[in-house]
Amino acid sequence: MSPGDSAVVLPDKAVDGDWKRVHPASPFVRGWVALAAVGFFFSRDAFERMLQGRDFVDPHLSGRVPWLLAGGAVVLLLTVGGFILSWYFTRYQVAEGFVRVNTGFLFKQQRQARLDRVQAIDIVQPLLARIFGLAELKFEVADAGESAVRLAYLPIDQAKQLRATILARAAGVVSEAGAEQEIPEAPEHVVLSVPPARLLGSLLLSEQTVGILLGAAAVVSTSVLLDNTAIFLALIPAILGIGASYWSSFNKGYNFTAAISPDGIRLRYGLLDTQAQTLPPGRIQAVMVRQPPIWRLFGWYRMHVNVAGYGAAGNSDGAARTMLLPVGLKPDVLRMMSLVLPDPGVDEPAAVFDAGLEGLAPSGRVPAGTDGFVTTPRRARLLAPLGWRRNGFLATGTALLIRSGRWWRTLVMVPHQRTQSMALHQGPLARRFGVADLVLHTTAGPVLPRVFQAGVSQAVELFDQQAARAREARKRQTSEQWLAQVAPQAPEVAAAAAQPEEPQTPNQEDRHDG
Repeated sequence: MSPGDSAVVLPDKAVDGDWKRVHPASPFVRGWVALAAVGFFFSRDAFERMLQGRDFVDPHLSGRVPWLLAGGAVVLLLTVGGFILSWYFTRYQVAEGFVRVNTGFLFKQQRQARLDRVQAIDIVQPLLARIFGLAELKFEVADAGESAVRLAYLPIDQAKQLRATILARAAGVVSEAGAEQEIPEAPEHVVLSVPPARLLGSLLLSEQTVGILLGAAAVVSTSVLLDNTAIFLALIPAILGIGASYWSSFNKGYNFTAAISPDGIRLRYGLLDTQAQTLPPGRIQAVMVRQPPIWRLFGWYRMHVNVAGYGAAGNSDGAARTMLLPVGLKPDVLRMMSLVLPDPGVDEPAAVFDAGLEGLAPSGRVPAGTDGFVTTPRRARLLAPLGWRRNGFLATGTALLIRSGRWWRTLVMVPHQRTQSMALHQGPLARRFGVADLVLHTTAGPVLPRVFQAGVSQAVELFDQQAARAREARKRQTSEQWLAQVAPQAPEVAAAAAQPEEPQTPNQEDRHDG
């Protein structure tokens, strides 16, 4: 992480006239909970008395009602005053290659992020912000931690225009001299969308549902054996938590749409709270395709990615932001792969991906099947009786493909230039059977690239060869020019994304997140 990615003191030469303020309604959108809490505190007792048919005001407090009202008015004025001060002291500036945000009036915070270090810019719209026509800009930087800059809230059109301008500035399309020039949002072409019915079906047929049914069966059996119905009362918190989890997944995956533009892959999703994010393929470090057992009946898959700046998916928001495809058919998966990895480095990419998604090595005494994947040696089949024929790897000209899992099928792809470091792991049992695991280190995220139980000689050879491939790939890296690479794989999509929908600025079709 560079100094420009964290909270720092602004330079003295920043001109005050260059600073702008957010929308006046921003503090109320952010702090509506505080207003609701104040109203609840002062009205709860009166509301309960009214429901019980008693006097609206407690007779014992009638003499103190004016003081209570005065106290409530003071609290309300202080809250509203705090909102106004918060708005007045929240300012932002895009100048000198930085985006800067000032917040706070008692405890001031000054943040800035270098434009060339911004990994992604997301447009977030909570429900109340959507009602007011506002949006939040979230700038993700290298460490994906406390240095992320958030600008809330701006009118949605202004947020889109500012985002487009910053992306153009970061890419060098607009120079500092043209800072005042308005840059329209880059055109896009929709690639796929997830039907709500499929999303709902994927949730009902997920691993979580299976666990819930098994748990419910265990509870019912225990209740019958013990002849104790009180045990069902203990399930109420669990039921509420499970319902909230399902709703959160449906709310965040609803109306999932993927599109491409010169900026990168644009993802939009959300029912009540909507979010629009752009994934520059050059920032994607690893891709994972996963298929649970029940989904195999319908041919469904899900895709996750590790993205520089997003960090680990430690909560529901992080999981949604690293989701490249919540549920899709094989053509959807292949289409997204063609965007993330435009050059797969093989002559027949569809056959290779099929082998990675569904392939199974023969049970004979051969180290590799006809699909080209090097699998776990037969001598180590006792370590993974079900998975040893699935566990394997294949190095193409541009990426390392790792497949694993007999029941929960998984395919992981790591572009060679995204391999940061590697490690060989071998426990006592693995040493006994002559196998080892190779772990590839990328940025933090839900994808954990690991070659399971390869032969020792094969793992060591892969270790050396992958290090050489990573060095060579970084020398000739061209992933930032991603739209040009998409053209050979999906020419109609690339042409549609590059085609201006309205008069554009020169060279806008070459814009990217840099």
